[in-house]
Amino acid sequence: MRFKLTPPGAPIFFVALILAGLAVASLYTHVPVVGHYVAVHRFWVMTAAYVALLAGVIFDGL
Repeated sequence: MRFKLTPPGAPIFFVALILAGLAVASLYTHVPVVGHYVAVHRFWVMTAAYVALLAGVIFDGL
């Protein structure tokens, strides 16, 4: 069984980039708006970034 993988679209890529950036930034500094949530759930925010990127690669048109 072969999968046809496609590059993710720009919106999915930027959503994943922002989520990953927030998770990493919460390690070193206080993020003003969503900082408390991201700092408490840092692992899950980073996981969500990778899942969004994975969905963009697996599903065509995302």
